[in-house]
Amino acid sequence: MVASNASQEPLIVLDKVNKFFGDLHVLRDVDLSVGRGEVVVVIGPSGSGKSTLCRAINRLETINSGQITFDGNTLPAEGRALARLRSDVGMVFQSFNLFAHKTILQNVTLGPIKVRKEKPEEARKRGLALLERVGIANQADKYPAQLSGGQQQRAAIARALAMQPKAMLFDEPTSALDPEMVGEVLDVMTSLARDGMTMVVVTHEMGFARHAANRVVFMADGQLVEQAEPGEFFANPRSDRAKDFLSKILTH
Repeated sequence: MVASNASQEPLIVLDKVNKFFGDLHVLRDVDLSVGRGEVVVVIGPSGSGKSTLCRAINRLETINSGQITFDGNTLPAEGRALARLRSDVGMVFQSFNLFAHKTILQNVTLGPIKVRKEKPEEARKRGLALLERVGIANQADKYPAQLSGGQQQRAAIARALAMQPKAMLFDEPTSALDPEMVGEVLDVMTSLARDGMTMVVVTHEMGFARHAANRVVFMADGQLVEQAEPGEFFANPRSDRAKDFLSKILTH
């Protein structure tokens, strides 16, 4: 497990959060607190509400009841306050969502210049440093279509980091990648975890959950079924639902 830099002070708090899509109850009274510097990995079967939970944290999905607070403030409904919150919460998606008509460096510097009002030269300098950090500085002047999937996802991580977020959300960041590219993205994420970034990661990568998480959260049927440190969770899952899930996923 990554050495814990987490403080007891929560940065993200979900309190009795419920979400419906029509008649489908996708989040059921979810309570979750994520400390500063903590890496929380959310796992569970498909359709369990993991991605909805992740997207609710920065209000990409609105909730029907309950409350979510970030850094002590209730999530704003809309407007500038919501834009400010989103600039403090980096989001990395399953699909890379890069601007196809802009170079990789332009993708990384766009947010800091437009939203943070950084000087272009400063944004460029830091953007290049971030591309160096994720191992693709030599791709700075290429366009997304010229990069592999793994390189594009690393560019997306650099773009999120360029906003200097207080936390990072990862929604199945490796599921659209070819198997040989998964490791290069997980390596970047593991290094972020080591450096103390607060992270909520929805993933099917059990190796990452074992080695990089401070805590594993297991969801099923819209509920947070159990949570524990990785060693404890993988060795001794308490719920039958988690035992069943792990027996299927760890034998393949």
